[in-house]
Amino acid sequence: MKLDSYHSVYFIGVGGIGMSALARWFAHNGYKVSGYDRTPTALTQKLEEEGVAIHYEDKVENIPAEIIENKEKSLVIYTPAIPASHKEYNHLKDHGYEIKKRSAVLGLISEQFFTVAVAGTHGKTTTSSMVSHILKSAGKDITVFLGGIATNYNSNFIANNTDKAVAVVEADEFDRSFLTLSPDLAVVTSADADHLDIYGDKDKLQNSFKDFIHKLRHNGKLYINDKIAKELVDDSFEGIVNTYGMNRGQFFASNVTMNNGFFQFDYQDAQSKIERLMLGVPGFHNVENVTAAIAIGLELGLSEEDIRKGVESYRGVKRRFEYVLRSEQIVFVDDYAHHPVEITAFLSSLKALYPDRKVTAIFQPHLFTRTRDFAVEFSESLSLADEVILLDIYPAREEPIEGVSSELLLENITIDKKELCTKEQLINNLEEKELEVVATIGAGDIDKLVEPIKEMLKGRYHV
Repeated sequence: MKLDSYHSVYFIGVGGIGMSALARWFAHNGYKVSGYDRTPTALTQKLEEEGVAIHYEDKVENIPAEIIENKEKSLVIYTPAIPASHKEYNHLKDHGYEIKKRSAVLGLISEQFFTVAVAGTHGKTTTSSMVSHILKSAGKDITVFLGGIATNYNSNFIANNTDKAVAVVEADEFDRSFLTLSPDLAVVTSADADHLDIYGDKDKLQNSFKDFIHKLRHNGKLYINDKIAKELVDDSFEGIVNTYGMNRGQFFASNVTMNNGFFQFDYQDAQSKIERLMLGVPGFHNVENVTAAIAIGLELGLSEEDIRKGVESYRGVKRRFEYVLRSEQIVFVDDYAHHPVEITAFLSSLKALYPDRKVTAIFQPHLFTRTRDFAVEFSESLSLADEVILLDIYPAREEPIEGVSSELLLENITIDKKELCTKEQLINNLEEKELEVVATIGAGDIDKLVEPIKEMLKGRYHV
């Protein structure tokens, strides 16, 4: 299948973070792009402003005429998140259209480029955006597909200038999507148990990561977190293995100190040492992530000056340790963390940055299965806060499971100040509390509460 044989591309679920990046790539490369999504969002609005025609009702008659009238030149791309009963999808399938999953198309696009793929159950969006920014700020021609909005570019996509560009791709382990990729360089940040509704157990998830590592092209290079290298890399892997970490691995960060809420560190490997780098976003885990990104930058020929400039000017990803408000009176941080390991990393860094201030964590669990599978670990990680407010579980694609609710987490949280709260009650609840550092945490629709909380805090603390 060659992409240049198509003229029009139709997306079912165009507003998804991964889908919208693909839509932008096709639009940039001269295809006629249109799509369906269930509801308008900031992302779909931006796509419409960029010339993508989008509708929000699942009706066959809404499919654009150029798709209906020219089947041979039309490619249909869908997200697995759409229901099996979707009318447009079923009509196009029944009429023999070329229909591909998002991940398969991303694989086809990346085949055309020298590709850097970043995988991991945590840290992949941040690390892939770090790689992208370090290369872009050094003047490299790149095309980028991210699973989040990079603050530096206010986008999940960066367009290539030529067909000689380097592709930077976030490689998603969900439903084994990353196995469509065959990168030249790969990063694996982590492989903790997750998506057990898909994989069943941690061994099967790790086997999927091993399969991904073996998808590297001939003479490909793997950059893997030193903590998991022994678990995932065995003698059957024929590529070059590079390990990285904080004070460990072949590529490592050392002398990590905090300076004005940011992290200063030295980077070192067998060939180079770059001292007193200043990372513009907080989080111990981000020092580790940027170490992998620096190693990739050096591999692709960047200078120490390029690296320093890229690291210091990196501004993060929306909803990854994102400061919403920061003043003497009140700090408000929003984070996408939805797994116990991520919550532990986030709250540990937050406590390290503000050791003398009370941290109030507002958490919305994501998925009934994940809440059930990691109930004890969620409670342990949330106990790092000084006060916890639990919202109801965000179901996403799932039906409720009997006996699984936020109450399951509440009972095992070890701090005294803990409670359940509805989204509707949250603002009133917060208005009655003494607040110093507030954190919203979760991957559901908790992001819709960020603006109302911000406005309430601005009014109350006069910031």
